[in-house]
Amino acid sequence: MNIGIKDLTDSRDTVNKWLSRYGVRFGVYKNNTFNEQLFPFDSVPRIISKSDWDYLEKGLCQRVEALNKFLWDIYHEKNIIKDGIVPEEFVYSSKGYTPECEGISPMGGVYAHIAGIDLVEGKDNKWYVLEDNLRIPSGASYPMIARQITRRVSPSTFAAYAVAENRDYADLLRQMMDDMNDGRGIAVILTPGRYNSAYFEHSYLAEKVGATLAYPGDLTVENNNVYYTGIGQERTRVGCIYRRVSDEYLDPLVFEASSLLGIPNVMQAYKAGNVALINAIGNGVADDKGIYYFVPKMVEYYLGEKPILQNAPTYLPYFKDDYNYVLSNISKLVIKDVSEAGGYGVVFGKDLSEEKLTELKNLIIEQPRRWIAQEVIDFKDLEILEGDELVWRKADLRAFVVSGKETKVWRSGLTRFSRNPTSFVVNSSQGGGFKDTWVMEE
Repeated sequence: MNIGIKDLTDSRDTVNKWLSRYGVRFGVYKNNTFNEQLFPFDSVPRIISKSDWDYLEKGLCQRVEALNKFLWDIYHEKNIIKDGIVPEEFVYSSKGYTPECEGISPMGGVYAHIAGIDLVEGKDNKWYVLEDNLRIPSGASYPMIARQITRRVSPSTFAAYAVAENRDYADLLRQMMDDMNDGRGIAVILTPGRYNSAYFEHSYLAEKVGATLAYPGDLTVENNNVYYTGIGQERTRVGCIYRRVSDEYLDPLVFEASSLLGIPNVMQAYKAGNVALINAIGNGVADDKGIYYFVPKMVEYYLGEKPILQNAPTYLPYFKDDYNYVLSNISKLVIKDVSEAGGYGVVFGKDLSEEKLTELKNLIIEQPRRWIAQEVIDFKDLEILEGDELVWRKADLRAFVVSGKETKVWRSGLTRFSRNPTSFVVNSSQGGGFKDTWVMEE
């Protein structure tokens, strides 16, 4: 790519100005305080070749198909447990396992309608999956609007390069929601409100998809059907809910009784097959960082295929051999708390003092199920603009896989990068930024 520094700097500054004007922000709760901040955009795109993308696309579809089959199995026949592939206690001790979902059959057997799969490209030129996000994966709106603005401020850029079209994410969502709706009513996106960290995304996607943005209190259940009551008090039946409310707050009559964010009795409507929930409740059992260890085995078990995409080399202290390896090599591993998200609970052994390493070892000894350990993947740095200079920083890719009657991968993604030159953690909540992802046509 032959774009001058001045053009890149001007593009970055202009796009960030427009992102600020449009209110493209994310919120972070810290120390009981809600703070909104910009998610800084970098104008140097990530470029993925067509051959690399074709490989990723096949691997992502395969992985999400296996994860959907796993979720169906866990809440129905449980064959993967009976056959000894995944330990029973490992599933039922997961914070994401939801016994209230036992026997519920979502439309088409789809649980993870929208999957956010986090990958990195190692310096060995191999792609590795770091995490599967199957509950409420966020972030697609940022590259969507950034590409939209970039096309306005620099239309010649995309005329000069064979970049794959990425303006179809809303179409993918709409088609999937129509598949799940099956003509029962309107489609809504349920938001907790503007103090949610991803509120911008909720409203933006609702506009782009043509769905109704619903707030707590807008939706009610009557005779096992869900209804939306609009401003004029007209009442309309709802066929599918793309919910951006966590499982535990979605139905106060089943889960957290104090929740003001959910819909009383929505679980009854869901169980009766009268409304689709996107994503399904109970998906957390499949994106548990411990269950991640078993995903390559799921691919072989459910699909009879070798996994295309590889996990980062991972160890479960739950197993004796892994337990011994982790405790012996803790200073060179990444240790992750399976109950944390957003880059929290990630510890690099090399950064700890002997005292802190001993404390961490004791925690692993006391609660081996709570932790996983991974080899440190020396994944590729990407160029970013720091001021008016190009520097190299660690970056990952969140790919978005949409599953309705078909499973499709959005030909783009959220490339996040660290602004800290020594950090491997790229999450927005940890101060990272994002850039456009160019999938090339040839």
